[in-house]
Amino acid sequence: MPKDTEKKKSGKKAMPGIVIGVDIGGTGIKGGIVNLEKGEIVGERFRIPTPKPSTPEAVAAVVADIVQELGSRPEGPPEDVPVGVTFPAIIQHGVARSAANVDKNWLNTDVDALFTKVLGRGVHVINDADAAGLAEVRYGAGKGKLGTVLVITLGTGIGSAFIFDGKLVPNVELGHLEIDGHDAETRASAVARERDGIGWDEYAVRLQRYFSHVEFLFSPELIIVGGGISKRSADYLPELRLRTPIIPAQLRNQAGIVGGALQAALLLEPRKA
Repeated sequence: MPKDTEKKKSGKKAMPGIVIGVDIGGTGIKGGIVNLEKGEIVGERFRIPTPKPSTPEAVAAVVADIVQELGSRPEGPPEDVPVGVTFPAIIQHGVARSAANVDKNWLNTDVDALFTKVLGRGVHVINDADAAGLAEVRYGAGKGKLGTVLVITLGTGIGSAFIFDGKLVPNVELGHLEIDGHDAETRASAVARERDGIGWDEYAVRLQRYFSHVEFLFSPELIIVGGGISKRSADYLPELRLRTPIIPAQLRNQAGIVGGALQAALLLEPRKA
């Protein structure tokens, strides 16, 4: 990093509730400066395509570039404010415990430690669907809802977040439930619909089977459907017949960035007490 940039950043004052969030996806890695009081991104997002191959070292370098760009902005937080990063895998104490839809070299990688070392600042990593769930219950479609809220993201696979009374139960992998002899996400993800070339009516039948099973297992108060396909929710959600209200996510493609930043801030709260 250039020395003049270091001097500028060292003179910054931390603004309360301003945190950088980064969302790692299969095709792009995007970040933003998040105002956690409002649950909104300040200014423009910054995106860089996900490197191919998406090895830990290559992805960490891209995350560092994104954070450097965002941190250099006048509204960006200083370097002593931790960064929140989402990652599409089971994350247990900062370590990737799965690699279903990512480079296999990520398996058992201490993602927290790797990113902290490469970025030279505190980093907290969270599963991408968990981050979206946190954002939706704090600021979006599940705001103020008590009891069990499930946030299901339909994308390359099926991600899920389990929230009870506003508290996250991490790494609930509901996309890997077995339904009719199949891993659920191989039949009901957004990519599965595209791969099999089926229309919305047939896709709704698959979703009905999936969500009916999820509803039976957990009896949630609310189901929120996210992922890029949520913008087409009018094409399939009205066809579903459930006891549980099921509604589209509100934050959509900002949910990961906002939720990642929120997780970084939440992890600091015990230290302030």
